[in-house]
Amino acid sequence: MDAVRPSLGAVVERMRALRSCWPTTDGVAVFNRVYLSVTEELGRRIDRGEFPDRRAAVTLDVLFAERYLSAVATAAAGNRPPACWRPLFQYRRHPGVRPLQFAMAGINAHIGHDLALAVVDTCRTLGCEPAHLEAAFEHVGEVLTMLEERIREDLMPGPDLLEIADPLTHLLGSWSLERARDGAWSAARLLWRMQELPGLADEFTERLDTGVGLVGRCMLTPWP
Repeated sequence: MDAVRPSLGAVVERMRALRSCWPTTDGVAVFNRVYLSVTEELGRRIDRGEFPDRRAAVTLDVLFAERYLSAVATAAAGNRPPACWRPLFQYRRHPGVRPLQFAMAGINAHIGHDLALAVVDTCRTLGCEPAHLEAAFEHVGEVLTMLEERIREDLMPGPDLLEIADPLTHLLGSWSLERARDGAWSAARLLWRMQELPGLADEFTERLDTGVGLVGRCMLTPWP
């Protein structure tokens, strides 16, 4: 990618437009609402000057969001999205999957796979090394962590369903956004160093995609 095409505002508008495309119970719609709130919050923080390098933050946010929007467009065209996204699109209407599972599976796909590739895309766009994006990456991560906690509070079944939700709590509690974020940063640095070994980089990217997809499939285990 040679340049950032849309602005962050344009990305937000595309996510808002998707809200009318699906029923609210659709699994992709659940994730879209979550991700829209994240992107809107990041935009507000960027406007308040909380990111030292505004250009780096906007570029990373836009290229990151474009990977999700590309997966949506690919699925809508009847084609296969990346492996990390396939479980969410396959189970999106399953009555035994809870909203929290849909939201967390989308976050897993986007952080575990897309974030690493977005960092590399951003480095190529800005002509910089990953180290120059570390501050923006950490600021984005702080917002994601805060919103993950809010998502769990908003979408977790109420106290009357705690007994039923115990296995669900265990399953989703086994996944950590912080660990996924750390893994994404390590993967981005490795991919950047593999630029002179394109065959190896492609293999690494494919295996990352597949591995994240397997985690997502487990997260979407239907409950009676």
